[in-house]
Amino acid sequence: MEPTVAYHNNDPYFSVLSIPHWRAHFYQFLSVHVWGNLPSNWQRRISRFYASIYDKPYSKRWIGPYVKYYYNNDNYLDAFLPPEGKTGFDSFQDFFTRRFKILPKNPSTWVWPAEGLLCDHGLSGDKPGSSVKGEYRTLETIFGLPEKSLPDCYHFTNVFLHNKNYHRIHAPVNGTITRIQHIPGDLVVLRPWIYKADPSLPAFRNERYNIDISDADGHTWYLSVVGGPAVGTIELSKHLYEGAPVNKLDELALFYLGSTCCMAAPRSPRFHEINTFVEVGASY
Repeated sequence: MEPTVAYHNNDPYFSVLSIPHWRAHFYQFLSVHVWGNLPSNWQRRISRFYASIYDKPYSKRWIGPYVKYYYNNDNYLDAFLPPEGKTGFDSFQDFFTRRFKILPKNPSTWVWPAEGLLCDHGLSGDKPGSSVKGEYRTLETIFGLPEKSLPDCYHFTNVFLHNKNYHRIHAPVNGTITRIQHIPGDLVVLRPWIYKADPSLPAFRNERYNIDISDADGHTWYLSVVGGPAVGTIELSKHLYEGAPVNKLDELALFYLGSTCCMAAPRSPRFHEINTFVEVGASY
């Protein structure tokens, strides 16, 4: 059995914030029933304005203190490069969209596509749906699939990306892109600890891109790249199109600010449980 490895993050422990139920319910009310009831175009406009602050040149001064606060190694950024076309980190947004100098290497056939907190996991047949604006939606809703089309034996995972995490999504397996779908939606708060009973609730209603990958065995891996408040945009990789071949760890998408990545896979994670930290390139 292959070990799972923390490839690049010298501080791979994600502290799960525990808050009282009354406070979680209050935060959920603000997220879903106050912010969530604003028209979607208002949410996007406010989010774009907020995100623009991190594009300002002065925001690059925050990078050093931020890295020092969240990572034990002051040289953490040495493992990364700024976004393509740039020679330096000119804004805090450049830190969010940092890219690997060298991609992780792992002989495992299946790897994690995102870095963050594994906040939800289970067999798709056992996962309940969610009530959104008075309408009950099944797990297929997240991935834009017809109802009852997801095999019960598939495994659902949801990785929450904190602001400190690496914000690019990579292919979990070798295969072929068979579908790309954009679903408009809300941008309610993503933080799973305020949704005590339903940590994946935002994925049912938020704006997202769905990407399907067919592997060598003919099984489909369903990925949903979900946006949240202050996400200026979700940007798909330029080489991504239906019918395109992808290799394991090829880049699929990047987020500007916060995000979450859901996946329905024909295999179960072998080394991780709910509320543990996963990394891009670590064995799935």
